[in-house]
Amino acid sequence: MQYVHLGRSGLRVSRLCLGTMNFGPQTSETDSVHIMDRALELGINFFDSANVYGWKVGEGVTEQIVGRWLAQGGGRREKVVLATKVYGRMGDWPNESRLSARHIKQACEGSLRRLQTDHIDLYQMHHIDRDCPWEEVWQAMEQLCREGKVLYIGSSNFAGWHIAQAQELAKSRHFLGLISEQSLYNLLERTVELEVIPACQAYGIGIIPWSPLARGLLGGALSPSTSGRRAEEDVRKDIEIHRNKLEAFEQFCRTLRATPAAVALAWLLHQPAVTAPIIGPRTMEQLTTAIQSLDVTLTSEQLKALDAMFPGPGGAAPEAYAW
Repeated sequence: MQYVHLGRSGLRVSRLCLGTMNFGPQTSETDSVHIMDRALELGINFFDSANVYGWKVGEGVTEQIVGRWLAQGGGRREKVVLATKVYGRMGDWPNESRLSARHIKQACEGSLRRLQTDHIDLYQMHHIDRDCPWEEVWQAMEQLCREGKVLYIGSSNFAGWHIAQAQELAKSRHFLGLISEQSLYNLLERTVELEVIPACQAYGIGIIPWSPLARGLLGGALSPSTSGRRAEEDVRKDIEIHRNKLEAFEQFCRTLRATPAAVALAWLLHQPAVTAPIIGPRTMEQLTTAIQSLDVTLTSEQLKALDAMFPGPGGAAPEAYAW
């Protein structure tokens, strides 16, 4: 396994991050435990969750599954860089969502209980809260860090200017601020190249791409399937929209003798500022396929070919659309 620093921090994480969103709703607890054990055996030390995963309001189903796995011991907690998130609705009362200082504190305490741990390595804001001032957010996060309940802070679904705003205020407070940003990023969706990635590069923030396979479209979606995401009606519609691109992509992968999923992940690993794409396996087979991406090296010509198949916005702003 390859390990790199997460952003400008001293924290070292595996080049693939195990996403746990499917644990509970799509993958049984027994299978989830096997996947986590195997991921750790393979050297993946970066696990990502969120308090809302499991999609039962207030229950934190997925965090509970991860917590019971960690509680088995055997060095699990010591080896894992544990990440989770705050923002989503955890109840029906007014202060049970978003990024108020009150909710951040309550949500953190809840995640710690469910995860059966005394600290969260990377605590991420799941979305920007436009109604909450940064002074309040950073005050709450600083307090959690002082108490040893949180070690590092990350963001998710932030715009480039949100990252700049957050970091400038953190700097004025003599606080480390963000070390990571989770963004939607894959061959089919490259909008973050305009402003988010340049902002992250400027501030030393590691990009953690979510949905690296575009809901399975980049994972060999043209193969017939009667189960999983590829069988869902909206995904089938997207396959038809992108069919020409996907046909070219899958043929390209055959020339490389690599699976589409491995190539799509490898492409992300070649992109600047990317630390670790989030893989969200529902099955052991999907985990095995994802690991293969670490053995795929793309030449400059192959990267150009992928750019031609899946054009991005044209680079960073403003040159991408002006001069």
